[in-house]
Amino acid sequence: MQNRFEGYKTTLREILPIGRSFDVVERKIKIGGKEASMFFVEGLTNADKMQRLMSFLLNIGLNIGGMAGGKITGNTAVNGAGCGAGFLQSGSTEDFIQRNMPYLSCDTQTDINLAVKSVFTGLVALIIDGFDKIIIIDEREYPMRAVSEPEKEKTLRGAKDGFTEGLMTNIALIRRRIRDRRLIFASHTAGDVTKTDMALVYMEGVADAALVKSMTDKIQALKINTITVGEQTLVEMLSELDGNKKRKMNKLNPFPKVRYTQRPDIVSAHLTEGKIAILVDNSPTVILLPTGIFDFMQDVDDYYFPAITGNYFRLLRVMNFFVILFITPVYILIVEKYIPVFQFMEFIVPDEGCAIPLFWQFIILEIAIDALKLASLNTPNSLGLSLSVVGALILGEFAVQAGWFIPQTILCMAVVALASFTQPSMELQYGVKFMRLIMLIGAGAFGIYGACAGLAAGLLVMGTTKTLIGTSYLYPLIPFNKTAIKRLLFRTGAGAEK
Repeated sequence: MQNRFEGYKTTLREILPIGRSFDVVERKIKIGGKEASMFFVEGLTNADKMQRLMSFLLNIGLNIGGMAGGKITGNTAVNGAGCGAGFLQSGSTEDFIQRNMPYLSCDTQTDINLAVKSVFTGLVALIIDGFDKIIIIDEREYPMRAVSEPEKEKTLRGAKDGFTEGLMTNIALIRRRIRDRRLIFASHTAGDVTKTDMALVYMEGVADAALVKSMTDKIQALKINTITVGEQTLVEMLSELDGNKKRKMNKLNPFPKVRYTQRPDIVSAHLTEGKIAILVDNSPTVILLPTGIFDFMQDVDDYYFPAITGNYFRLLRVMNFFVILFITPVYILIVEKYIPVFQFMEFIVPDEGCAIPLFWQFIILEIAIDALKLASLNTPNSLGLSLSVVGALILGEFAVQAGWFIPQTILCMAVVALASFTQPSMELQYGVKFMRLIMLIGAGAFGIYGACAGLAAGLLVMGTTKTLIGTSYLYPLIPFNKTAIKRLLFRTGAGAEK
C-alpha cells in the first residue's frame, strides 16, 4: 500500500503541471496521522465547499480515535460511539468512504489517466497513505453566466430562459420540461486535447433506435484534437465522408445540415417528436437533427399565438424566403427587358442610365450590408444607434446623390436585408444568399438563361444535400409525405414547436 501511495503521488505530480501552472494545486494534509495529498484545479472548485471538505478530512482522525498507530491489514474497527479506542486497519478505500465520507459525492479510481481527466473537469483527487485507490470527490463549480433569454431567439410570448455554457445547467433546463423516464442523456467525450464533454439526448422508444445508434457510433469514432469553438467543429467533423470529392463538396455546400437553437422549449418539443439533440459543454447552442429545409420555416412564436396568427407568421416567413431569393435577379431581368412589367409598376425601372451597372451595384451592396452587419456585431451597444444612422442614412443617401447607386437598388437590398431577419436560422440566410448571388451573376452575364441556370444549380445542390444522418434534405417533399409537409408548412394544431 505504501508503494502504491507513493506511486500515485509521484505519477500525479509528473502528469499534472504542479508548480508550473499556478491554478493546478496539490494540498498536503494528514488524515488521522496518515499522509494524504489532494489534487485539484482551483478555478473549477467551489472555495466554500473546499474549505468545509478540508476541515472534514482533518477531523476524521479525531472521530476514529487516531489511525496513525493502526496496522493497515484488517477491517476497520470503530467502537459503538464512532470514536475512542477504534483505529483504521483497512486498506479498502470503499470501506473508508462508506464509514467516514457517506455524505460526500465520491468515487474511486485506479487509472491515473482517468484521475487526471477528473481533476481537469473540476473534481478533487485524494490519495491517502495505506489505501489502494484514488478517491475522486465532486466539489466542482464552473464559472458561468445566469440563465437569460437568447439575444437571437427572442419571442413575443412564452418562456424567457435560454441555454448557458454549462452542460449540467442545460441538461436541467430540458429535464425540467420533460419529466419522463424515457428521456436519456448519453454522455460522451470528444477532443484528444480539450476532452470536451457532450450529451446525446433522445426519447427512448420515440426516437429512431437505428438513428440513435448511428449517431452514437459516429461520435465515438470521432478523431479530433480540439473542440474549442463548440458545435460547429463537431458538425463539420461528423459530416465529413470518406472520399476527397465528397469532402470537398461538403465544404462548398452552404446549406445548414442541422438546426441550432439556444431555447430549451424548442429542444424539448423536438425531442418529444422523436428527434435527437446534441449538447456540447462550453456552448449555449444545441444541435438538433435530423433537419431538412422545411424545418427552418418554423419558429417558436408560431405556437405561442392562436392558430390563425401562427399560420400568418409562417406564411410571411415562406413568402419572405422567396423574396430574399428572387428579388435582385428578377429586378435585373426586368430592367434588361427579359421580363415584361405591368404599366402601374413602370416606376421601378430607372429613367436614365447608371454610372455603375445594376449588376455591380447589387454586388457592392451585398458586400456592404454584410460589412455593416459585422461592424454592428463588433460595435458597443452605446454606439449601435450611431452606426445605424451612419450606415443606413448618411452612406445610403450620399451614395445616391453622388450617382453611385440608384434609389431602386437601395430599396431592393433594404427589402432583402429586412426580410432576412424573419428567418430564424442565420445559417440558412447565408445559404439562400449564396444561391441568390449565383442567380444574380447568371442574370447579369447571360440574362434569363443564366438566371435559370443559377436557380437550377442551387436546386441541384439543395436536392443532393444530405442531413447529418444521411436522409434527404428536402424531406418531406422528396420523398413525398403529405401529412408531414402539411404539418411543417401549416400550424395544424395547438402542439409544441415541431
